[in-house]
Amino acid sequence: MLQRNNPGVRIKLPPIDYTRQETFVVAAGPRSSTGYSLRVVRVYEHGGHVQVVVRERTPSLGDPVRPRVTYPFRLLALQSHEPVHLKWLGRP
Repeated sequence: MLQRNNPGVRIKLPPIDYTRQETFVVAAGPRSSTGYSLRVVRVYEHGGHVQVVVRERTPSLGDPVRPRVTYPFRLLALQSHEPVHLKWLGRP
C-alpha cells in the first residue's frame, strides 16, 4: 500500500522485531503537492498508554514543490504493548 500510494518514491522498511515491537502507520491522507510532510514531535508513556504527538508540515506559497498527489506518512515501531493515543498538533 505505501509503495502504491507513493509512486516514484523508493520505500525501504526498517527491520522490525514483531515479537517485541508494535507497528503503526500514521498517515495524513492525500495531499496536493510534494510540500507536505509529517513529523513525530514526541512519544511518551502517560497514564497507561503511549502518547504520540505529530505535526503536519504544509508548504508556503514560495516553497519549491511539485503539484501531484502525495500521501505523507510515518511508520512507527514502538517497544510497548500499551494502547496508543495519537495527537495531531494544529488540528481540532
